[in-house]
Amino acid sequence: MSHPSEPSSDPNAPAVPTPAVVSRRAGRPPRFWETLAVVVVKPLSRLFVKRRWRGGENIPRTGGLIIAANHLSWSDPVLLSHYLYNNGRWPTILAKAGLFRIRGLGHAVTQLQAIPVERNSTEATQSLKIAEQRLRSGACILFYPEGTITRDPDLWPMAGKTGVARLALATGVPVIPIAHWGAQELLPYGAKKPRLLPRKSFHVLAGPPVDLSKYAGQPMRGSVLREATADITAAITGLLAEIRDEKAPDVPYDPKNAANG
Repeated sequence: MSHPSEPSSDPNAPAVPTPAVVSRRAGRPPRFWETLAVVVVKPLSRLFVKRRWRGGENIPRTGGLIIAANHLSWSDPVLLSHYLYNNGRWPTILAKAGLFRIRGLGHAVTQLQAIPVERNSTEATQSLKIAEQRLRSGACILFYPEGTITRDPDLWPMAGKTGVARLALATGVPVIPIAHWGAQELLPYGAKKPRLLPRKSFHVLAGPPVDLSKYAGQPMRGSVLREATADITAAITGLLAEIRDEKAPDVPYDPKNAANG
């Protein structure tokens, strides 16, 4: 009798499938581009930002992973990328499709594994399809459930969109909530130039995976996705309340309700 790991000597025996080999560099860019990004970003981050980082032990080092974070500034994707890189993950970022059409920059963001997003277009769902493929191959993707920088007057997370929940339930990958505070002082929303001095503090706190087990096996109808999204948003908000040492709003700010008010 042959050993299970050896090919069978019986020519009529069914073929034993070979387990898929997941690259240890799954979701990472070519080494040249990764090194270039690290050489540029890390020294600048250390120069202008004081790191107040916690919760890195909650971030799995391998396998498909969704990072769900609040969004305060155009600077926080870069600062969060530094945090995630130092905790063993290369973050794939969803970026405006227009960036990919800028000569030179477009090639760079493509090489860095960013995913283009066509906002307000029928092609917007294509970015989620690409993200799902990346997650299944072992990538770590940084998502902002709010979809844009918060418009909450007190900078709490807004009501989230359902894309992150849809991907989490479709793939089964863990969702790690992350809250951060301080990026808005470096580059406030609407500002064209960063405020580099005095040096800012960037607080980050990662929590344990959001428990979405109660939604497993349920059809992905709107009510299920909205409830799962609310759970993800609540986890992020709770972490931010801990960082800020303040009580968060009972109900997340919803721009649609504000516009109708």
